[in-house]
Amino acid sequence: MKNCVADGNTIDFTATADVASGAPVLLGKVLAVSLGNVVTGEVGVGVTEGVFELPKVTADDITQGGQVYIKADGMITSTASGNTLAGKAWADAPNPSDTVWVKVNA
Repeated sequence: MKNCVADGNTIDFTATADVASGAPVLLGKVLAVSLGNVVTGEVGVGVTEGVFELPKVTADDITQGGQVYIKADGMITSTASGNTLAGKAWADAPNPSDTVWVKVNA
């Protein structure tokens, strides 16, 4: 097929701040998880499909299958207002846990 430009599993991005390997990166409305450390101004690669353990707001009580959102600081939350959809919780992450498994972009 001549018009296929990418498989959609990864996306290149230019880091606007230093990014650690495994950190979430919000690209508009797409959540990517960085495959490696990326220095500000450099191009990195992020994964846009799959389930990842990501940092969450400790006080949130997130249940399996629930919608989750990403805050501007990269933390996952159950609060939609003012945040961007990140995907679905793959497992329960009760208060006071500090991570949650997220199926990104789901």
